[in-house]
Amino acid sequence: MLFDLDLIKNVYASFEDKLKDARNTLNRPLTLTEKILYSHLHKDQPIKEFKRGEDYVNFAPDRVAMQDATAQMALLQFMNAGRNKVAVPSTVHCDHLIQAQVGAEKDLSTAWNQNSEVFEFLKSVSKKYGIGFWEPGAGIIHQVVLENYAFPGGMMIGTDSHTVNAGGLGMVAIGVGGADAVDVMADMPWELKMPKLIGVKLTGKLSGWASSKDVILKVAEILTAKGGTGFILEYFGEGANSISCTGKGTICNMGAEIGATTSLFGYDNRMSDYLQNTGREDVAELANQMTANLTGDKEVYDNPDQYFDKVIEINLSEIEPLVNGPFTPDLAHPISKLGDNATKNDYPLDIEVGLIGSCTNSSYEDLTRAASIAKQAKEKKLKVKTEFMVTPGSEMIRYTTERDGVLKYFEDIGGVVLANACGPCIGQWKRHTDDPERKNTILTSFNRNFAKRNDGNPNTHGFVSSPELVTALTIGGTLTFNPMKDSLINEDGEEVYLDPPTGEEFPQQGFDLKEMGFIPPAKDSSDVEIVVKEDSNRLQLLEPFPANNEKDIKDLKLLIKAKGKCTTDHISMAGPWLRFRGHLDNISDNLLQGAVNEFHNKANYTKNQVNGEYDKTPGVARAYKEAGVQSFIIGDENYGEGSSREHAAMEPRHMGVRVVIVRSFARIHETNLKKQGILALTFANPADYDKIKEDDTINVLDIDKLAPGKDVTVVINHKDGATEKIMAKHTYSPVQIEWFHAGSALNLIRKQNQ
Repeated sequence: MLFDLDLIKNVYASFEDKLKDARNTLNRPLTLTEKILYSHLHKDQPIKEFKRGEDYVNFAPDRVAMQDATAQMALLQFMNAGRNKVAVPSTVHCDHLIQAQVGAEKDLSTAWNQNSEVFEFLKSVSKKYGIGFWEPGAGIIHQVVLENYAFPGGMMIGTDSHTVNAGGLGMVAIGVGGADAVDVMADMPWELKMPKLIGVKLTGKLSGWASSKDVILKVAEILTAKGGTGFILEYFGEGANSISCTGKGTICNMGAEIGATTSLFGYDNRMSDYLQNTGREDVAELANQMTANLTGDKEVYDNPDQYFDKVIEINLSEIEPLVNGPFTPDLAHPISKLGDNATKNDYPLDIEVGLIGSCTNSSYEDLTRAASIAKQAKEKKLKVKTEFMVTPGSEMIRYTTERDGVLKYFEDIGGVVLANACGPCIGQWKRHTDDPERKNTILTSFNRNFAKRNDGNPNTHGFVSSPELVTALTIGGTLTFNPMKDSLINEDGEEVYLDPPTGEEFPQQGFDLKEMGFIPPAKDSSDVEIVVKEDSNRLQLLEPFPANNEKDIKDLKLLIKAKGKCTTDHISMAGPWLRFRGHLDNISDNLLQGAVNEFHNKANYTKNQVNGEYDKTPGVARAYKEAGVQSFIIGDENYGEGSSREHAAMEPRHMGVRVVIVRSFARIHETNLKKQGILALTFANPADYDKIKEDDTINVLDIDKLAPGKDVTVVINHKDGATEKIMAKHTYSPVQIEWFHAGSALNLIRKQNQ
């Protein structure tokens, strides 16, 4: 089935004229990023040369994609937007609510039984509002988008941080919260601060054990987990052209782990090949006719320092395979140093579980390269020393790899094939363990490895690497094993070595599948009924948040002062809490469970200022809410990094949090807070973080005069009666200030659509 051909034709038909306007306005050569952004300006957005990192710009994305966990809240909000149909092509993908336990077939059946209410809700809302629906088992959203919807030169948003995966097909694809998706689906302008640009020049060519995953692991090491915040990464150079389309997708996918707005590659023959091999020959033909417009100008790539804000150069021929972690995706260990580093840092050396696949690394090329290692293990009579799990990215990949015998190579060495879903990557994993808090090591080809991320155990040391290296180390069983030089002893007592991996970019017999799992939008939805039961503990209709119409916000009590890394996983955990993603009140009982309290260096522990007692953080938040007490949160650097989940913003708003003040924000979370009517501020002086004490209250003055570029005055009231006045900065645009005063962006949309 070919999707969106008319849409793509329309985008390409106007592309040249829009580029002419951009060239005339900027009067210089253009990066690919600029070509796509300037060709997707909203019709009401006057064109000018926008200042990177400063100007807010209104865009008109081509499409929206939502996964089932975030789609619940996005669609509950859209139902209140006052529209009968979505304004742009949109899809829902059921991939998050399937827990990995024993294997694909049984796990999928269990997911249907446990989540039927939610799946039926999403299906009925999709039918009602003209949204395409991908059933459970059809695949992970990002793999399905790459296979079916992504196209060079397009622009999309998705309610998942790894939406950026579509950059592998030359698309500006950006992860957002559900309220942003509502903007686009409701035909409103979508606002984004014009990103800065990092050019990544790739030279040389990957070979041997090195893979595309090592490219992004290296970039993460260079830029760190927050070094991409506010930037789009544009890859170019001869090395870029040597990487497969799905390999490019891997690199773009994990760009979310450095905070990048998105990442992308210019159109080339590898993308054309992928389009043709996935049944989109017509799209490839259209793109081939305008290749020059779908990549950066030659002058840009010849002189990158003149056109990018920052330039990184990586020689692919010199890349050594990397293993990154634990607890952060930017701590890189070359495979030659991994064993020594692990020993020195007292990491558990034995690998207990190896997991490959996920949206980051589940292409045909990925799985055949990893399978070549598994095949060697069987042929060389090696026993796998750890538990091993494989997650195909889509039903097309699963069916094709099963047909071609690829999955059997994994099963032959004890591998368990899981459902085509996110599973362990997002904490949807019922791990087989006798001690859920034991210190241990796991190795994955996933993208994220924060504490508790995969299995809920704060002492699980999660490392990320390529599928082929994960497979090899799973066979070796320890972090000290280097498959590039170390031998293993087989069942016959012989010393054997693993050869470098080999793989196929595309199946020789072509891709195939029997059941796509797609339900198209209903042509007539007038009789479609959406049911949300009043006593449901899974779904809850939303009530509008109150407007922010005071002159000052006064007497806010401290909920928590979060220390160090506080991701959206710390603010609103996934795993077992995913079942409440459509019920705001129930899921709010996980608020800030993972955040470490600065005053006690403990997670899920904070002081209730009303009664003076200590309790779990959600318990204090609930007590404040029931007592009518409003509160504030203090955060550290890069607060809210990680997932795009807007629940991390909606939960504090629901529980009475009015203000969040941090040293710095991650991009998506800052926007989500703004969308939900919370005042998102940063310390003008980062050292003022230290001035906040455990029993403090604050007043935020003159919010009725909130204006772009104007600092906000915060008065800290200490328990001893002393007060201190500090200044806080913000990044609100005029429209975002309207959101704030209205109480939320949705409140404003509803008012405008009445």
